[in-house]
Amino acid sequence: MLESYFTIRSDGESEIEIKKSRFICSLKRVYSEEEAKEFIAQKKKEHWKANHNCSAFVIGEKSDIQRSSDDGEPSGTAGIPMLEVLKKQELINVAAVVTRYFGGTKLGAGGLIRAYSQSVSHALSAVGLVEGKLQQEIRLTISYPNLGSVQNFMEHNSYTLKDTVYGEHVDVICLVDEPKSEEFMTKIVELVNGQVTFETGECSYHELPIIKKEQVDDI
Repeated sequence: MLESYFTIRSDGESEIEIKKSRFICSLKRVYSEEEAKEFIAQKKKEHWKANHNCSAFVIGEKSDIQRSSDDGEPSGTAGIPMLEVLKKQELINVAAVVTRYFGGTKLGAGGLIRAYSQSVSHALSAVGLVEGKLQQEIRLTISYPNLGSVQNFMEHNSYTLKDTVYGEHVDVICLVDEPKSEEFMTKIVELVNGQVTFETGECSYHELPIIKKEQVDDI
């Protein structure tokens, strides 16, 4: 399993206008080539009056499946630039369709490459990105006098405090990057002088919004 991955925060779309041509980029999470093709077909049906519905998608933990289509635009001016934006962002399991309604002014090869790249970059900014991290849920049972120290430790380190349950003792439920689980528990033991018991829960992916990585306007 991957320790982490990047993908879009949600499905969505955005629109830009360049020299009176409308470029509408639609983004969707997809987990198979069949699902990606269904999404592309759906957008083509929705925008059947458009001049072009160009597409690109990246699927798989290692970006195993990568496809692109110029859909009638000059070869290499639409699908590949779109795909390059997704790859530059290191995104997986994302399909992009850019619908173009021609505005009467030709953009030339360079102009088309920039337009399709910018359309995808603009949409990625609009929907946002997340980083999914493989994290271990760890429940700490501690005494009340140790709660402040643990909360301060969590606040100043790269661990996530999921919940706190108050009872006879305090249960602090934490999410820790899976490779750092042992290191985390060792630090907690040292922090509270061994006055802690641990219970490990499920290990699963948790997604957190990230500051967008540098996006590509020109390829």
